[in-house]
Amino acid sequence: MSGEVAVLGAGMHPWGKWGRGFVEYGVVAARAALADAGVDWRDVGSIVGADTVRGGYPGYVAGATFAKALGWQGARVASVYAACASGAQAINTARTQILAGMADVVLVVGADAAPKGFFRPAGGDRPDDPDWLRFRVLGATNPAYFGLYARRRMAVHGDTLEDFAQVKVKNAASGALNANARYRKAVTVDEVAASAVVADPLRLLDICATSDGAAALVLSSMEFARRHGAADPVRVRAVSTVTPTYPRTVLDLPDIATDSAAAVDPADGTYRASIARAAYEEAGIGPDDLSLAEVYDLSTALELQWYEDLGLCGEGEGAKLLREGATAPGGRIPVNTSGGLASFGEAVPAQAIAQVCELTWQLRGTAGARQIEGARVGITANQGLFGHGSAVVAVR
Repeated sequence: MSGEVAVLGAGMHPWGKWGRGFVEYGVVAARAALADAGVDWRDVGSIVGADTVRGGYPGYVAGATFAKALGWQGARVASVYAACASGAQAINTARTQILAGMADVVLVVGADAAPKGFFRPAGGDRPDDPDWLRFRVLGATNPAYFGLYARRRMAVHGDTLEDFAQVKVKNAASGALNANARYRKAVTVDEVAASAVVADPLRLLDICATSDGAAALVLSSMEFARRHGAADPVRVRAVSTVTPTYPRTVLDLPDIATDSAAAVDPADGTYRASIARAAYEEAGIGPDDLSLAEVYDLSTALELQWYEDLGLCGEGEGAKLLREGATAPGGRIPVNTSGGLASFGEAVPAQAIAQVCELTWQLRGTAGARQIEGARVGITANQGLFGHGSAVVAVR
């Protein structure tokens, strides 16, 4: 397809709490991706950085920061901020540059050194900022929202605490096999239940941490990939960065109100479902074509919601899909073979890039003990504050 670009290299800095600067993490990931691609830094025509976050807001101009750290060599540069969708936006920017003929090879990098505890807005008064408002007016931290969302699933769909815990059990088992993961220990349902309550009904092990970490990709035109000797590379076939459609009738972080649907009928499906639908349409595939998915499991309950938003099952059937083992390794559609945010935590600018790293290794057949046999098509799903969609389809 004319819209495809090759993924020549993928690299990461292990995630954790290392106490060093984000630039160091990003350089490690970038050099790993360049080495994986067999591409010299001086041959990179553009670098796109996913902006590093400070208190939920962009803190550094990442593109130029990483270009300088790797050594000025005249490449084009761009920086992207879209909260948790920053990585997908950076990938899309790189893809656009390649397809427009502006560069043959583009390095995409995202890295962060996250604060301790949950994310919260920076200081100052910003009454026109919905993120600032939900903290200052409602005191609605991220875990509070996750807890409310979990309660809604329990009330509407009959999900149980054990269902939520089983998501963590599944993801922790995969994370234990991933050298880049922060948490590399399998857990049991009883251990999840015994962890401290953070935002009822969710326990500590139901909610992802904030982490330091980095991820990077080397993308190229298909022509460059062939000249470079990569006859059958993993390809990015679609990137969805859609926004919501009016009226928006489902509460979503950080918004604390919905649009009235009294005069205008609601859109066909939710905003999150539209993110995946746009990716499927661009890629010319559907949910039944997928080999695996990497989704944005800020909490265990939110992972179940993504099953439905991706069309892996019907509305309200996410927990049923989990109980059947369909989303576990060896199941019909494995989800979060990397271990997900449950095993990594959030390094905001890096996480959508890290998802594509996992797809790349899976589609190459080089994921080691996590490998999904015969993987050919994968999708990522992420979401940034303020209406930033994020989904990437990769194929081989």
